[in-house]
Amino acid sequence: MYSMTSLWFESALLTSGWARGVRLSAQGGRIAQLSTGTSAQPGDERHAIALPGLPDVHSHAFQRGLAGLTERRSAQADSFWSWRELMYRFLERLGPEELEAISALCFAEMLEAGFTHVGEFHYVHHDPHGTPYADPGELAARVAAAAAHAGIGLTLLPVFYAHGGFGAAPPTARQQRFVTDTEGFARILEACRRAVRPLPGASVGVAPHSLRAVTPAELSAVVDLAQGAVVHIHIAEQLREVEECQAWSGARPIEWLLEAQPVDARWCLVHATHATAAELAGIAGSGAVAGLCPITESSLGDGIFPAAEFTRQAGRIGVGSDSNVQLDAAAELRTLEYSQRLAQRSRNVLAAGAGASTGRTLLEAALAGGWQALHADVPQSPRGIAVGASLDIVTLRAGHPALLERREDELLDSWIFAGGRELIDCVWRAGERVVSDGRHRDRAALLARYARALQRLRA
Repeated sequence: MYSMTSLWFESALLTSGWARGVRLSAQGGRIAQLSTGTSAQPGDERHAIALPGLPDVHSHAFQRGLAGLTERRSAQADSFWSWRELMYRFLERLGPEELEAISALCFAEMLEAGFTHVGEFHYVHHDPHGTPYADPGELAARVAAAAAHAGIGLTLLPVFYAHGGFGAAPPTARQQRFVTDTEGFARILEACRRAVRPLPGASVGVAPHSLRAVTPAELSAVVDLAQGAVVHIHIAEQLREVEECQAWSGARPIEWLLEAQPVDARWCLVHATHATAAELAGIAGSGAVAGLCPITESSLGDGIFPAAEFTRQAGRIGVGSDSNVQLDAAAELRTLEYSQRLAQRSRNVLAAGAGASTGRTLLEAALAGGWQALHADVPQSPRGIAVGASLDIVTLRAGHPALLERREDELLDSWIFAGGRELIDCVWRAGERVVSDGRHRDRAALLARYARALQRLRA
């Protein structure tokens, strides 16, 4: 399936740090040999600056089709909850073909933005009337097909969603496309596992949607169904959610979860925006990853996660694109740091220490935490630019004004804080070059299919 790939870089960020004159060869989609301080050989493909591809820990790919359509002020105060109603309306006409078309372009744009592996939090399981498809994995298979077409790495996270609020409140009519019971979810989960088998490096975890959408017994049952795979859950994203959880249980959401479940390194707590100091310490102590989505959290007015306090406690973070209102790996990291600057009225808040590069700190944290959140069930697998790792590499345009006369960590700082996705030149995923000159190899066809899907949805 794969041919031998030989690449040479003037400068590359390896797992051991920056190196110059980096030459590598890949076979079977993985890095087979790597040397530094060497010259390019005949036949090598030559590039200037290489970085490891970033993991995107949290995505709802179909929501890319909604980007820009929720920016009108309503008569009432706008919030996550009013945005959610608009999102539900968008779903009312979304069929399998539209889901696949939107997801495929979204995944291609992720690759163009520097993300090479995505955790797809997949919660649309049934038809627009809430009726299960004959194949319980119909829509999951469409997501897998979209990932295969785009060439992105996939951790598929089928969502268990049973209730409309805490205390097993009944779901609303607009939530029927998501709702299932544990037996139905087990069938969906098995269908998801079948759907991703052909994809290199793909895996399946589980995603209890949120504490408001599951009962304690259902949560335990879903975690058991994971069979050791990763577990992702939305938690403490909104103040209303915190208040409703306290009214139901007497505890805050993160507090309740840490007491009720054996949370460990397999877990990714998505958002965790409204966490107390004790809850931050609890997450850090558990080894779980906080899955932060700074652009979406800003878009929805969620609030600011206390990242500085969390990282001081050796808390692990990953970043995700969530609603996909904008796709730019560097911008997610920049927005995370800028949110801390605004909250603390200070600069370089998340840098590892005096003299440390903020960009390098952010990138390494997102790489380590993101990898864990999507691959915790294979902890020994190499990652980054290293022998044995999947060849997932992003190159930057050395001639771009933002990168001129920059070296090593200055390149990262300039990419994240002075550039963004326009600085990305090429992207490889599992040994295949999927982006050249900043453009996905199949962008024209994917965009045409996406345009037809949106035309049907908005007719």
